[in-house]
Formats: sequence, C-alpha cells, structure tokens
Amino acid sequence: MNTAVEILLVVLILLIAGAMLYYYRRQRSETLHSRFGPEYDRTVVQYGNKKAAEAELERRAKRVRKFPVHAIPENEKQRFAEAWHAAQTRFVDEPKQAVTQAHTLVTDLMRARGYPVSEEFEQNADDLSVDHPHVVGHYRKACVIAARRENGSANTEDLRAAMVHYRELFEELLGRSTKKSEEVKG
Repeated sequence: MNTAVEILLVVLILLIAGAMLYYYRRQRSETLHSRFGPEYDRTVVQYGNKKAAEAELERRAKRVRKFPVHAIPENEKQRFAEAWHAAQTRFVDEPKQAVTQAHTLVTDLMRARGYPVSEEFEQNADDLSVDHPHVVGHYRKACVIAARRENGSANTEDLRAAMVHYRELFEELLGRSTKKSEEVKG
C-alpha cells in the first residue's frame, strides 16, 4: 500500500470518528434538553457552557436514581390535599403563615415521596429538577419570595404569587390536582 492511500485511510478514519463523536454529543444534548426542559437552559446559563451544564445534569440524575422516590397511597394524597386546602383558606386571614404552611407541606410531600430533603434549598431544587423539571422553577421562585417574607420585604401580592408557585409543585408531586380533590369533596 502506498503512502497516499495510508494517509487517506487515516484521514477517513479520523473523519468518521469525529462524526461519531459529534453525533453522540448532539444526541446527549438533545436527550438532556428533552428531559430537563427549562432546567437545561437555566443550568447552561448558570454554568456558562453546555459541557459543564450537561455534566451537572447527569450528576443530578445519577444522584436521584439512588433515592427511593415513589408515588404515595391515595389516603396520603387525600390527607395532603386537605392540608393544602387548609393552607389556601388560611391565606385570607394570615398570608405569611399560609406561605410558611405551604412550604412545610411541599417539604413534607417531598419527604413522603422519598426525596432526602436537606436544609440546603439549592440541593432540594436540583434533586427535584430531575423528575420535575417543568415545575422546579416554581419551587425556586416560591422559596425566593418566602425568604423575602422572612426579612419583611414581601407584600401580600408577593405572598399570593408564592402560594401559586408552591401549588404548581405541590400538585405535580401529589400526582393529581388539588382542585379536583376539592371538587370531589365539595
């Protein structure tokens, strides 16, 4: 075999390897983007590049696979739905306490589902983002407002928004709409 043919073969092999690598990375990115949705975009912005963001998202998924995440029984769903209804009702007279109650209910529901809730909010949000990427943003927003409530800088409209954000995550974690369970009771 002459040198020109050998060089051509090496170049061809390198081109094929490069194309395969490009295809793999593209598929990986598309899979992660599809799985994490808005959380993918948020993480890319946070980390400043796709490669680091994708490594972080894969790390989260690997971590969450170790958790015993599960659905909760219907009687527990009903108990949580009733507690949520009580928190919403409380909002009229005691909005600050209602937001605190909503946060506690979301935390309790996360634990009941098998998430290892920690004191570190960001870790909890990262864990939730694996299975609930389309509503974890609501959790982030609600917790920011709840923190503002702690230092007295959240008004009643802010607290209402926090309740709405908590409800979005609560309903997804519960696995059904609390509105439906209230209609059934009603």
